[in-house]
Amino acid sequence: MHSRTLGIIPRAGAAAAALLVAAPVALALLVSAPVAANAQMIRQWQYGPGTNGGDCVLGLREVQRPEPGAGEVQVRMRATSLNGRDRGRLEGPCPASAAGPQIPLSDGAGEVVGVGPGVTRFEVGDRVVGTFFGGTWLDGDRPEGVMPFRRGGPGQGMLSEVVVGSEDGFVPIPDHLSYEEGATLTTAGVAAWVGLFKYGDLQPEEFVLLEGTGGVSSFGLLFAVAAGARPIITSSSDEKLARARELGAFGTVNYRTHPEWQHEVMRLTDGLGVKHVLEIGGRDTLPKALETLALGAHVALIGGLTGFGGDIPFSVLFDRDASATGFHVGSRADFEEMNRFISGHRLRPIVDRVFDFEDAPAAFDFYVNGDFMGKVVIRL
Repeated sequence: MHSRTLGIIPRAGAAAAALLVAAPVALALLVSAPVAANAQMIRQWQYGPGTNGGDCVLGLREVQRPEPGAGEVQVRMRATSLNGRDRGRLEGPCPASAAGPQIPLSDGAGEVVGVGPGVTRFEVGDRVVGTFFGGTWLDGDRPEGVMPFRRGGPGQGMLSEVVVGSEDGFVPIPDHLSYEEGATLTTAGVAAWVGLFKYGDLQPEEFVLLEGTGGVSSFGLLFAVAAGARPIITSSSDEKLARARELGAFGTVNYRTHPEWQHEVMRLTDGLGVKHVLEIGGRDTLPKALETLALGAHVALIGGLTGFGGDIPFSVLFDRDASATGFHVGSRADFEEMNRFISGHRLRPIVDRVFDFEDAPAAFDFYVNGDFMGKVVIRL
């Protein structure tokens, strides 16, 4: 693929601003020339090594517009969003990709602008959002060999003006959602859905423990409230906890005010414990979460914000008749089922802040160092 570097921007916000000032002409041309319907070249962000082969940085590059082959659709991207898995991408060496320079981000929504021979799922003009595994996992259990196809690493991501992929790797955006809202669904939304409903079989009135107010937990809050369950959410911010209560949270716990927050969770459940945990904290939160389990509880092992690791003592699960499930997001069928639920309940994802395409490095910096609730989105 022919490419021409238009600018490489480091992660740090101040440094990014300095480079923006240092190269006003080139970046002004970028801002004034968004992709046209018949453009032969497009812009995309790529991971690349920094100066003298240093830590990974983001580079905005101009590349040839990709064209759809048999069974593929061409999508003009309109929005993407960041997830926990993007947090460490700019720390250390760049992620390797057999497909060439790595395009960031797993989540993205846009409009179909071209279809290849044999495409039957979509037509030009359809609004779509990409699936996490890019069409390699359609239904059932995760097949062997699909991990290299995860969008945003190792597979190619969505932070590009135009992407091409298998028609099986996209689903329609719920009609009532904007592109920015649709772009939040792929990873955090499906992970929360699968943890609560597919593996947890969430029922009305059951207590749900949600750790923090990031993407997965925010979707968990929306889903649990819509299902008539009783979510309890933790945060270090009283402001975010107040917002969570406005959205229907049954209970809230400030884990800075209550370092042993598991006791407050048990108090809120009158000692019964929670039937569901969306475990996104990892090593530091898991032991406390296990202390909150009700009989027959389910723990969805999703993330490791405090580090991966930690033990799940057999005695704890055995004593509580509980279960724990580890999984990687979900299938296309899971995504479609979640979207039916979202449409039926007219749910709207929580979007905290939207950045412009040219400000992608600032979006990364804000996601890593900023204070937000829900999702951080980049608009194209």
